[in-house]
Amino acid sequence: MTRPGARTLGILCACLVLLGAGVFAGVRWARDWQGSVTLLANWSGDEREQFEERVIEPFEEEYRIDVVYQGSSALSQVLAADIAAGNPPDVAVLPGPGELLAYAVDDRLHPLDGLFDPGHYDRFWAPEVTVPGEAPHTYWLPVKTGLKSMVWYTGQRPTVQSAASPNRWCLGMESGATSGWPGTDWVEDILLQQAGPRVYEEWANGRLPWTDDAVRKAWTTWADMVGAGAGERVEQALTTGFGADCAPGRLEHQGSFRAGHWRQAGGDHVHFSEVVPGAGPDAGAWEVSGDLAAVLNPTPEAERLIRYLADPGTALPEYTANRAAKADGEQDPTEREIGAVLREPGRARCWDASDAMPRTTRDAFHQAVLRHFAAPEELDERLAELERLREEQDLPVCGTD
Repeated sequence: MTRPGARTLGILCACLVLLGAGVFAGVRWARDWQGSVTLLANWSGDEREQFEERVIEPFEEEYRIDVVYQGSSALSQVLAADIAAGNPPDVAVLPGPGELLAYAVDDRLHPLDGLFDPGHYDRFWAPEVTVPGEAPHTYWLPVKTGLKSMVWYTGQRPTVQSAASPNRWCLGMESGATSGWPGTDWVEDILLQQAGPRVYEEWANGRLPWTDDAVRKAWTTWADMVGAGAGERVEQALTTGFGADCAPGRLEHQGSFRAGHWRQAGGDHVHFSEVVPGAGPDAGAWEVSGDLAAVLNPTPEAERLIRYLADPGTALPEYTANRAAKADGEQDPTEREIGAVLREPGRARCWDASDAMPRTTRDAFHQAVLRHFAAPEELDERLAELERLREEQDLPVCGTD
């Protein structure tokens, strides 16, 4: 009988160790973990790390449910491909209700009724939506919310007159697959302040033509304010990221996510209506944004995750729309003000209009503002292109609940 050599024995021992480790891991999984849930969102970098640390890890620890996170900057394309392949994520988090409404109409989303306390949210944030053949249901809940209609500055408080020069403004339009959205924010906010929430909601829902005089005025006002068509400025803005730092003395039309940057610079903010030419009698409403969670595969683990996200005790990142959530004692006055505008009843709030529009219209809007910024004399062509995509829908775009 031939004895095995030392090398053979070493390999055998190593295999037994690996096999034992695999069996141990399998036993540990069977004993400790109670399943998994797939989650698709567009968070990356610090934003993803913050969500994993504050939300995913505590959820996994408490419920022993493994969260398989998939992040993508091309969120819409990835989700559409997954659905077409018959392999959608259990839970998806999308920016704004427009795309989600289309999935609800196509019977891709599952109602969240009974998974949260309706009294904790404004109807604006968690509406009951009616789709053909169904009773009204809530199909999405806010995970993160943000405030827009803000103009950040240092030094003297800006006015319509002092903000009239394009050279006063920081403007970065680059954002990868979603480049152009900073420009749509400008056009939307100008229309909101000039024409008021009622006209704004009609437009966002596809019931007001893109060629309407009020919409056209918003586009031309934006072009004048930011110096559209000026070659060097256009090239710089189109290649500058939306989160780039601003030089001292400049103004920035950007959302609440920039609060930390401007706090470090010793800055403050005013409502956009204070610097918009031609602001109307109904000016003062706030444009807002939100990342909304919806269920595509109603597993027990997916429903447990939704319950957890809706729990007032869950430490969601940034600003929550949950009225029952405890105030963060570490917030500074600006952050507390932002949170109050997002949650308190009686505040006039309107969804970022492009986030409320159907996906095809939203994407075309992003491209149109880039082209208008480069060639403002072609506005008629841009508006005609968008008008051909206009599609009526019924969403609560504005509210004061």
